[in-house]
Amino acid sequence: MVMLIDYSSLLFRTFHTIPSSVPMHALYGFLNMLARLLVDRRPDRLAVAVDDDWRPAFRVDAIPSYKAHRVAESDEPDPIEPQEALGREVLRAFGIAVVGADGFEAEDVIATLAARARERVDVVSGDRDLFALVRDPDVRVLYPLTGVTKLLEVDEAEITRRYGDFALLRGDPSDGLPGVPGIGEKTAAKLVAEHGSLARLLAATDVPPAIARRLEAAREYLAAARRVVLPVADVPLPAVSLALPARPAHPRTLARLAAEHELKTPVKRVEDALSGRPNSG
Repeated sequence: MVMLIDYSSLLFRTFHTIPSSVPMHALYGFLNMLARLLVDRRPDRLAVAVDDDWRPAFRVDAIPSYKAHRVAESDEPDPIEPQEALGREVLRAFGIAVVGADGFEAEDVIATLAARARERVDVVSGDRDLFALVRDPDVRVLYPLTGVTKLLEVDEAEITRRYGDFALLRGDPSDGLPGVPGIGEKTAAKLVAEHGSLARLLAATDVPPAIARRLEAAREYLAAARRVVLPVADVPLPAVSLALPARPAHPRTLARLAAEHELKTPVKRVEDALSGRPNSG
């Protein structure tokens, strides 16, 4: 099994759940999560996908409001950025594949690596956009509910039951996607549950007239939103080894980073997990 980890998604979660009194708290939490995943899930290969562009031009061209609110926020220093950069150094010192691509987000990198895989893929992310990749029995998403001790295993049945295409209809304020005016979460979920997909809904002739008018008025938006929301699965990534190291590739660098940033405990947990020794965390 190959495991593909959405670095920014997990780092954002740990930044907001681990006490800031812990040095490098977001990275500290991420490394503990990584160790737990390695022990509990035992992947054969692994990649950590990173955002080399968090607001790609092709998505902004389709919907200008895409993450526009974060542009204003970017005037202030990003408190996660220093930990994100340090984490890349730590992962590379371990010899773990860190994969990104200019002009693309981590979700696109994950979609491309999943498309290339010849074995089962587990995607670890709190980003529901990646649910579009789920394909039984080859690709599933492990969606963190409580750290990584409680993961929702998202397969096709789970998507149909909970989500479907309703995010396109409802919108996603966190990404600047407005949704279809007049269609809220409950209505969106009901429509997708009844019709099975957005495409079938748009082609249906039995939709209530008020809903049909709203959908018709939003056809251009919905077409653009699909281009924005769906991960790109053909990113021009170079060949990259996803082999898991049994021992750190650069042990001196790793030891120095762990000592300088008070990360010895989580680094040791990842080392133990990689080498197959019992993990105390």
